[in-house]
Amino acid sequence: MKKKISLTLQIFIALVLAILVGILLTGNPDIAKNYIKPFGTIFLNLIKWVVGPLVFFSIISGVISMRDIKKVGAIGGKTVVYYLCTTACAVIIGLLLANLLKGLFPVLPTAGLSYEVQTTKIDFMQTLVDAFPSNFLAPFVNAAMLQIIVGALFVGFALLLLSGGREDFKAFSAVDTLNGLFMKVMEIILKLSPIGVFCLMTPVVAENGPQVLGSLALVLMVAYLGYILHMVLVYSATVSSLGHVSPLRFFKEMMPAMMLAFSSASSVGTLPLNMECSQKLGADRDISSFVLPLGATINMDGTAIYQGVCAIFIASCFGIELTLSQMLTIVLTATLASIGTAGVPGAGVVMLAMVLQSVGLPVEGIALVVGVDRLFDMGRTVVNITGDASCAIVVSALERRKQQKKAAKA
Repeated sequence: MKKKISLTLQIFIALVLAILVGILLTGNPDIAKNYIKPFGTIFLNLIKWVVGPLVFFSIISGVISMRDIKKVGAIGGKTVVYYLCTTACAVIIGLLLANLLKGLFPVLPTAGLSYEVQTTKIDFMQTLVDAFPSNFLAPFVNAAMLQIIVGALFVGFALLLLSGGREDFKAFSAVDTLNGLFMKVMEIILKLSPIGVFCLMTPVVAENGPQVLGSLALVLMVAYLGYILHMVLVYSATVSSLGHVSPLRFFKEMMPAMMLAFSSASSVGTLPLNMECSQKLGADRDISSFVLPLGATINMDGTAIYQGVCAIFIASCFGIELTLSQMLTIVLTATLASIGTAGVPGAGVVMLAMVLQSVGLPVEGIALVVGVDRLFDMGRTVVNITGDASCAIVVSALERRKQQKKAAKA
């Protein structure tokens, strides 16, 4: 009997083939763009189509499986604190690394730069208002993940109150069935991952191959060094000390999700595979069903590193020295901006515009990095989803220890 090739190996083979084909097509990227990329877009469209209802029913299922609104509040509190702390660490790592290596960044001629981006200043109250939907269907149509999560929490709480503590409440099994249905649909779509990875990666290599060898290779190198340092230092420390999971085992089991994240550049799109990987590592199903969709929306560690590095890079290119207070403003703005940012490709550019505005750097400096934003995006998505999984493992371990203490006292 032939041994079946694992999804991890299939995705890895697809990545290698995509790089080779992309290099062959660097002289003629239009072939990759016009005839290969559309199939990658189809794969992403299928993921976007299913991800709204999947997150909605996954969150509701996670809430009702806890059977206690107080428990949901406790887990939600731990999750948000973990995400905010790791995001702050990520921006600090990005800024420290960029400051240490900023001598490598050239002062580029910036005359004639033109890149228009819609920018808005961070308004905490507006972010809060925008988190609450005014229409039931609009969040699904607009892929407003934070609104979907808030709506799902209300429905989940209402079901717990309606059940009156009954385990055989029919609506519970209906939610679990719908959650299982969309999980199965996503499972079918994920079987196409190797094809999707190949078709998404090939045009990226074909279009950006020669550019990467230029001066932007330095800023990419610094960003990726930050991504790796954050994962190795912060996530290894948290999963081993708080989650009691070996860092080597953690990264080994996470590899399929990390590779899909790298090629798709979508935290939300990687969600089902991330759930599977984190549950293999010991995350409880009810907790991962709640923590991971929340993380795909509010946890943007990779994006935070990218913003720290790019802010220093753009400042260096314009010959501007950032003060300590400006750097602290970047930490605060990047952490707040991560809340409610869609886990989809390209969201980091708009966030970077907000960060640049907050410290008075010229927004047109985005033109210096936007050409290779997709390459930044792939790495930062890997960090984002790995951070989500580490949180699910840590929160699951903390809750298990809490239950053991209760049982010991009883």
